[in-house]
Amino acid sequence: MSVKIELNHKLHVLTRKEELDSVRVAGKIVVVIDVLFATTTMVAALANGALEVIPVLDEAAARAEDLRRGAGSCVLAGELYAETLPGFVHPAPLALVAHGVQGRTVIYSTTNGTVAMSLAAGARRVYCGALLNARRLAEHIVAAHARDTVLLVCSGSGANFNFEDFFGAGCYVERFAELLGPAADLSDAARAARTVFRHSPLPQALLECRLGRMMSARGLQHEVEFACRIDAFPVVPALDEGRLRLV
Repeated sequence: MSVKIELNHKLHVLTRKEELDSVRVAGKIVVVIDVLFATTTMVAALANGALEVIPVLDEAAARAEDLRRGAGSCVLAGELYAETLPGFVHPAPLALVAHGVQGRTVIYSTTNGTVAMSLAAGARRVYCGALLNARRLAEHIVAAHARDTVLLVCSGSGANFNFEDFFGAGCYVERFAELLGPAADLSDAARAARTVFRHSPLPQALLECRLGRMMSARGLQHEVEFACRIDAFPVVPALDEGRLRLV
């Protein structure tokens, strides 16, 4: 039986979703971050009028959820290992919004971001964080969860560290530090993420990281640049009974 680690600071960064296994998340506030593109896409969809986004583990779960709700009634979007799932809408934010999400339920499956959400499900509250909604989400958490420990969870790729998610976590640390001042109480990983955020200019930083280069090679540079729009959408998506809705 593995012993869960207790966290001793108010604000923490986990560099990969796999680290959730080692941490006691019960009673904590979790912000899941997958900048390219899962959480960016989910934030963009909700900010553009989607009724809700249902993050699922894989293609089979997405199709089962769609059937349960009446086949064809939802928008199915997603990827596996960066390939769009057959018959699904492209999972990048601008592509999904262009497809049309107003008033619709989006069922969304990705290799990392939606998996991270399910891993964090035991937390007191799980939020969907992107650069797009950093300020508003940080403000909401400070107002609604003043006494709670906040865990910024980088999704990563597979079990690998991803620069863009760590950069995104650093953006959140910066916002929390602005709001909380000396009470911010940062872990070392949170301090490191903030340093990366402060010293990495956009959009170059995201275009030059491994995933950014891969997406650009696939003709998605415009999607990466969209993901860099810090504080563009003042929305707070929270996970409630398996679905993301705006608070």
